[in-house]
Amino acid sequence: MKKVLTLLLALIMVIGVVACAPQEKKEEAPAKEAAKEEKKEDAEKTEAPAEEKKEEAPAEESKEEKKDEETKAEAAPAEGGDVVKLGVFEPFTGASASGGELTFEGIELALEEVPEVLGKKIELVKVDNKSEQVEASNAAQRLVDKDKVNAVIGSYGSSLSIAGGTAFKDGKIPAVGCSPTNPAVTLGNDYYFRVCFIDPFQGTVMANFAIDNLKAKTAATIKDIAQDYSVGLIKFFTDAFKAVNGEDSIVAEASYKTGDQDFTSQLNNVKQKNPDVIFCPGNYGECALMIKQARDLGIEAPMLGGDTWESPDFISIGGENINKEVYFSSHFTAEKPVNDVSKAFLEKYENKFGKKANAFAALGYDAYMVIIDAIKRADSVEPQAIRDALAKTEGFIGATGTISLDENGDAVKSACINQVKDNAFVYLTTVEPKK
Repeated sequence: MKKVLTLLLALIMVIGVVACAPQEKKEEAPAKEAAKEEKKEDAEKTEAPAEEKKEEAPAEESKEEKKDEETKAEAAPAEGGDVVKLGVFEPFTGASASGGELTFEGIELALEEVPEVLGKKIELVKVDNKSEQVEASNAAQRLVDKDKVNAVIGSYGSSLSIAGGTAFKDGKIPAVGCSPTNPAVTLGNDYYFRVCFIDPFQGTVMANFAIDNLKAKTAATIKDIAQDYSVGLIKFFTDAFKAVNGEDSIVAEASYKTGDQDFTSQLNNVKQKNPDVIFCPGNYGECALMIKQARDLGIEAPMLGGDTWESPDFISIGGENINKEVYFSSHFTAEKPVNDVSKAFLEKYENKFGKKANAFAALGYDAYMVIIDAIKRADSVEPQAIRDALAKTEGFIGATGTISLDENGDAVKSACINQVKDNAFVYLTTVEPKK
């Protein structure tokens, strides 16, 4: 009997276990589902701020777009604006920095004299082309695209002007060069003009000075192959010199690159040929060192250059050796004012800066005034109208003389010959262009 009862109890327990097992699983499933639902709700709560931020993002974006539009509106040159923006495209650092600073002094003086035109305030927008061609291209593009200038003044240095010319041409913004003398600056560019003479004239002037005044029969040339100015000027000097003295009259040719400081090798080669004169136009810094080294090597031949030598740094770098038979061409002399505007400029410049005026300051002054004259004649500050008026410039009386622009946008004007003497630039003579 006990055995029967025991078996019955065991059977009941087994049946109970089997019956209870499915019930436990059914109870666990809802618990797991509830846990999943809780996690989902928590996740939705965590993501909610992100959803809010996502909706706010377009508002922030539109703010930025609005800011950009406002900046563009402020920068755009327009007839109805209250400001006329003139870009100043010059080297304020690098090998040509002195030329850029001297030029800007003249521009500053002109701005003080004429701060408004057509009832609008004139604002100067300075960019530093850093005496480098790539930087010059970038600086010019910035004036066109970002600063939205109405016209541009500059640059000192032909290579820098040529590098920036494409931006001005493509952007249809007129530019007036102060002292870039290489013909390529304006050739093929209807938006580039200049108030200085050009190298075919300057090179010929120096060749004729060497022949007529220094009685030279032979010459050597030393050029900076990194500078269009130096390369071009030597070509025109060489052509004019050979035309008088024959094909064999250039007895030595040497070259270097901007930034070089040791010219011993080039000078020794020149010394062996014993030329009557040495023509070596280039940056004032390298040329001053070259002249100093030439005299130290016992080279006594007169050394001739171009307008870039008219810088106080040329004298300070060259030292005492710079006073020995050194001549160069220039656009202007403080010793011989050419008209009443020139006299007034000299007086105002000396009062403001406490020193005598130089050619680059005078050219900067004239470039500014020529643009103002064009704006007045056009009765408009719109770039295309300024450009069209500049192309018709004739008989403008400036500090450096009377300026008329030819079909290429080049000024037809006289050149001065200066000598370095007693640590100063001394005026010798003026050469007029041939009619």
